[in-house]
Amino acid sequence: MGSNHLSNGVDLEQVAFGRWSETQYRGVGFGLGFSVLLDPAASQVSGSKGELAWGGAASTAFWIDKSEDLAVVFLTQLLPSSSYNVRRELRTLVYSAIED
Repeated sequence: MGSNHLSNGVDLEQVAFGRWSETQYRGVGFGLGFSVLLDPAASQVSGSKGELAWGGAASTAFWIDKSEDLAVVFLTQLLPSSSYNVRRELRTLVYSAIED
């Protein structure tokens, strides 16, 4: 469920067109119902390999990062979601607040 189910282990960038999304598809695969972060460096987002996530049309987002014992649900009504990169800013703020 939480592993990449795209053929031959490719990422979303190779099989999808992000028309309405401000998020990167490079380094991100697709599981059963959500994206799977395959390579955080390639995707250029804060997060851990294997993280599960998805976002909605009005800039909503959720992600589960098991390695950080973290679950985030963000609800907003910003349309279109590509008008402001709120998801990337939220990730940066959340991961910056983690103290080891």
